Amino acid sequence: MEQQLSNLVERLKKTFGDRLISAVLYGSGAVGDWNAKASDLNVLCVLERISAHELGESEPVFRWWREQGNPAPLLMSGEEVRTSTDCFPMEFHDMKAHRRVLHGTDVIADIEIDRSFYRAEVEHELRAKLLRLRQKATEVLSKEDALLRLLADSLSTFCVLGRHALTLKGRETRFRKQEVIADLEKVLGIPFDGFSTILRIRADGKASEGTGAVLLFEKYLKEIDALIRFVDQIDR
Repeated sequence: MEQQLSNLVERLKKTFGDRLISAVLYGSGAVGDWNAKASDLNVLCVLERISAHELGESEPVFRWWREQGNPAPLLMSGEEVRTSTDCFPMEFHDMKAHRRVLHGTDVIADIEIDRSFYRAEVEHELRAKLLRLRQKATEVLSKEDALLRLLADSLSTFCVLGRHALTLKGRETRFRKQEVIADLEKVLGIPFDGFSTILRIRADGKASEGTGAVLLFEKYLKEIDALIRFVDQIDR
């Protein structure tokens, strides 16, 4: 992880020079919940400006970074960072809570998050991701291994959204998936066995003997639905 990040920063500096305002690690890598098998390294790259020229320059760097198994860095201008908190309140909230400046200025330190935009995005993302999960599941429901992979791949997203729901409710912010799941059980008053089982599958790289993918999916859907109803009832 450290070698990858160091190499990325050096390539960004070589490519953009003084135009590179900041490079910031966020997500599981900044929190300490990074898993080499299942986690990405998420990096915000902030430039003075972004035109077709800068995008062209970034192509070989970003291609190399994707080949390491990571998503392309999030590329923004300094002005966009200052003026986009109403559009991306969840993402900036996470960065404010946990980040690591890899290079340059800490562009996140002084931004402010509006709660009303924050709550709306959490509910919107939960509902949108649930719809997407259902769509993908229709393609693999009869293929147990593919369905289990789909559930494992989706868990990080729903744990992130669950964490934001708990934060909106005034709970202590937690970042480790197991802690988020345990706190959801406590606050919502129901077991999140589906979430917990999928987390074990992610950690082990395979399902235990006798795991029924469709039954697990059904349990997972019910827990996601309970989470959505919970967020919908939070004061706007």
